[in-house]
Order: sequence, then structure tokens, then C-alpha cells
Amino acid sequence: MKLFKSAALVAFLAVPVIATAQSTEDVMEARHGFMRMLALNMGQLSGMAKGEIEYDEAAAATAAANIEALTQYTATGLFVPGTSSEDLENSGALPAVWDNSEKFAQEFQSFAEAATGASEGVKGGQGNIGPVLQKLGGSCKSCHDDFRKPE
Repeated sequence: MKLFKSAALVAFLAVPVIATAQSTEDVMEARHGFMRMLALNMGQLSGMAKGEIEYDEAAAATAAANIEALTQYTATGLFVPGTSSEDLENSGALPAVWDNSEKFAQEFQSFAEAATGASEGVKGGQGNIGPVLQKLGGSCKSCHDDFRKPE
């Protein structure tokens, strides 16, 4: 586990290399796309948990598997200097992302841990989605509380 956390931190520290290869606009577009993919899949699970969408085990498992897959992407690389909410109007990232980069990387690691097993956890009935969403949502909220500009 410690090795994985160290690797995540090293990946985050490699951000300047990524930043030089892409424009700020490209990075922001990719970051927004990443977050939209998470939101789309979380929304599908949330809709099923609330009964707004009919429970479909295969669709729930796919949405959860998508979230699991997204957590394997080094998303911290999409948070390059110059893309905070103080730098760009279309950014929700607080400067705290860069001021406390180690904690920010740990938040992404925590989200990956919360997502582990989600695709199996949502199987077996609508009632199984709620606990998975609580775990995922709690991790999202923890990061948003410290690193995302309030809407």
C-alpha cells in the first residue's frame, strides 16, 4: 500500500512534464471530461438507488466498473499549475490543490480505495447500491471540501 501511495505521489510530482506537452485548454478539457465521466456513472448509480432509474444489475455493475477504471487513471496529472480557480474562470480547483499536493494525491488514492470492489458491491439488488454510493460519495466530498471551489 505504501508503495502505491509513493507511486501516486511521484506521478503527481511529474505533472510539470505533462504540463509542458499540453496547453492549459487541453488539460482543462481533459479534466472536465474526466469529472463528467465520473458524474455520469455516479448519476446512474444514484438514480437506481433512489428508484428514479429502474435497477438493472448489469448496468449498475458497468457504471461501478467504469468508476473503478477511472480511479486507475493518474488524474492528478490533469491538475497542472496555472489551472486553479484563481487562474481560470472555468476551473473549480482551489489553489489548495498545489499548496497541499501531497494531501490532494492522497485524496485521489482514497477515492481509488473506495471504488475497489464497487462493481461487485452493487450486484444483488437495488439496496446494495446505497452503501457503495455512500463510500464513493464520502470520498468525493472529502476532496471537494478541501480542493474544490463551492458552486
